[in-house]
Amino acid sequence: MNSKEEVRKALRREKNSIIPVNHRGFSGKMGSYVLGRDAFVGGGIQQWREAKSWHEGWHDEFLDRSFRDAVDVSLRTNQDILRPEYWRAPECPTRKIDEYTYLYEHGEQKDWQILRHDPVSEQTSYFYYHPRECTLDDIRELVKKLEKTEACYKPSEEDFVLQIRAQKEYGEEKMVEVFGGMEVGLPLADINVWLEAMLLDPGLVKALISLQVIRCKKNIEFLSGLGFECFLGGMDFASDQGPMYSLELFRELVLPGLIEVVNYCHEHKVYYFFASDGDLWPVADALLGESGIDCYFEVDRRAGMGLKELRERYPQLTLMGNISSWTLSQGSRQDVENEALCCLEDAKKYGGIIVGISNYFQPETPYENVDILLETIEKNRHF
Repeated sequence: MNSKEEVRKALRREKNSIIPVNHRGFSGKMGSYVLGRDAFVGGGIQQWREAKSWHEGWHDEFLDRSFRDAVDVSLRTNQDILRPEYWRAPECPTRKIDEYTYLYEHGEQKDWQILRHDPVSEQTSYFYYHPRECTLDDIRELVKKLEKTEACYKPSEEDFVLQIRAQKEYGEEKMVEVFGGMEVGLPLADINVWLEAMLLDPGLVKALISLQVIRCKKNIEFLSGLGFECFLGGMDFASDQGPMYSLELFRELVLPGLIEVVNYCHEHKVYYFFASDGDLWPVADALLGESGIDCYFEVDRRAGMGLKELRERYPQLTLMGNISSWTLSQGSRQDVENEALCCLEDAKKYGGIIVGISNYFQPETPYENVDILLETIEKNRHF
């Protein structure tokens, strides 16, 4: 039984021979530790690297190295779902301001943006070159632009170069994920304005979700034909204190589009994964039950989302994650080992669980905690 089939069995809630593993992401520092070389993986750091590579004329090298390092991190840590791509910068900058800051002079001057990177945290931020607050009128204009672009959007191999390369090279043995272009929900960028729109202009939110559905369906049809089976989407919308908006608003504005995307996946015999950390219990019956999603990931243990409780309440649902990034970065070796063993025990007892860090190997994580996590999983994932 190969690695890919073990993931399929978890998605079908069948008994596994070995617990499947997926770690959602590695910071550049932690990826470099795992590989023993400077690794082109991570979140904001990859956006800065891509902007830098574009500006300096080595973008093809950036893509090749990013692919190789992302794949090697997955392979070195014995993961069963392979992630071939990390965060990306949206386009080529027009000007370099300093080593960690780039300017995008695209469109009207009021819309110019700055990319600024912090090398210590590995975070990258985007903000307006001429500081201003985003308004409802801004997101109305954004939706109008999206209506034009989505109408003519047709996915091609150029849009998914790294995923398709991974599928060709590793798709027989590993489950290669599609992560990107499958989101359904409110964007975190300018989230306060989108939350305002939910109350003042719900039709605008519905329009956005409808456009997301159109893109998702086009991508599903195209990529399922190339052998992809796992489509990772969702959208963060909760914290430890609960969701950003009510169950009623979720049901009215987001859930119908999510159901449409999930049903389209099932028509094409592929799986839809939904991600959000935080406490999702207030919307759980709708999100994890009624929507029909196949897998819920970024399962946030510290926000009260436990594997046992979720499995008992939603027996049809596959779960992925539940080892806390906070525990890994702030806890002791014993804390990390205990949490990993707890997740593995739940996976063996209940089935339909893919074990791994729920979110991210943060750059401040002690190296010894990385070692104990990987060792504990490898020693105890067999039945």
